[in-house]
Amino acid sequence: MRTDIVHIGAGELTYEIRNIVNVGNKLEKLGLTTNWENIGDPIAKGEKIPSWMKEIVADAVMQDLTYGYCPTRGVLSTREFIAAETNKRGGAQITPDDILFFNGLGDAISKIFGFLKRTARVLVPTPSYTTHSSAEAAHAGDKPLTYILDPNHHWYPDLDDLEKSIKYNPAVAGILIINPDNPTGAVYPTHILESIVELAKRYNLFIVCDEVYHNIVYNGTSTSPLSDVIGDVPAIAMRGISKEMPWPGSRCGWIEVYNGDKDPMFAKYIQSILNAKMVEVCSTTLPQVVFPKVVQHPKYQGYLQERIARYEKFSNIAHDCLKDVKGVLVNRPNGAFYMSVCFESGALTHDQTLVIDNKEVRAMVESLVSPEGTSLDKRFVYYLLGATGVCVVPLTSFATDLQGFRVTLLERDEAVFREVFETIAIAIHQYLES
Repeated sequence: MRTDIVHIGAGELTYEIRNIVNVGNKLEKLGLTTNWENIGDPIAKGEKIPSWMKEIVADAVMQDLTYGYCPTRGVLSTREFIAAETNKRGGAQITPDDILFFNGLGDAISKIFGFLKRTARVLVPTPSYTTHSSAEAAHAGDKPLTYILDPNHHWYPDLDDLEKSIKYNPAVAGILIINPDNPTGAVYPTHILESIVELAKRYNLFIVCDEVYHNIVYNGTSTSPLSDVIGDVPAIAMRGISKEMPWPGSRCGWIEVYNGDKDPMFAKYIQSILNAKMVEVCSTTLPQVVFPKVVQHPKYQGYLQERIARYEKFSNIAHDCLKDVKGVLVNRPNGAFYMSVCFESGALTHDQTLVIDNKEVRAMVESLVSPEGTSLDKRFVYYLLGATGVCVVPLTSFATDLQGFRVTLLERDEAVFREVFETIAIAIHQYLES
């Protein structure tokens, strides 16, 4: 091309969660049977949508209005419902105009980071969900600025590191919180959220809080929604239906803006995001229409609690399988449906392998790990996939230098789930001893 057409941040857009699927698909063609533990899609792992929920959707499909455009901000009756539910909690009060729907939270993330001034940065946790860290880095054309989640302290934010990251990076304008957290499964106590809000207030920052898993918390833990602790700090909470209902294919998420009128610059920034949605006209109508009807259905809470109870049980099975394996650090997940496992420093080398009986599979894995610069945890993940068929995601793909992997808790069959984690435990032992 006669002029450079590549965006300055194009190199920061990565998504190993799906990239590894391409590898798995190629290995399956060579005879490998795969357990897909890489992506947070309950439907793909066999979650059954109850008939009463399907009936609500089917009834909405029969209404002509669900085939048309909706207001740019989203269906008014749904925004009124969400605002009322938020205001019941007694924290930050919002109106329907403080809610803006998107085509999934991926769309929201793209707009929230994409319409920031290029030199304005948002601190993201490390490790961090790839869509957030990649979008923030891409908008700035640089590596993400991060604060530490401490694997030696339940994956909670290191508040001292967070403040230093704010203090010594004057370009920082905001802080991202993911609670419950993806990829770690951590759930942050209220006092930690309050401390982060206090830092934002002290340094005149705004907060973005991804709360898509807020209602999936277990093992006796509890947390607070951002609206309960935000006070008068400008903030955005992100929510959606993809994980909770679950309906990931609906691509339906929304933001709730708190204290949008407290700072003129923040208000102008939020208006720019709304203007961007106006250019697109609106987000998908159908899932917005059905959302209030689904969550108010008499059977909804029971259905959700059954799933939460299963995640709790499986989180403990996974933890029990891996907690005594030498060479790794394991925290029990308490929310969402992910677990992140860290290798101890120095445990991984470029010489370790697993036995792969299929010669073609072995040859492909060896070709994947041979390039210089392949991270040590990605090397383990590829050998694990080739030797056992278990597909997980390297932890270094989540904006962290920690070596490890993320795995989901979504398998519905308990016997299969146990087998998967027992297989991982054995594989870790064999790999580190090879």
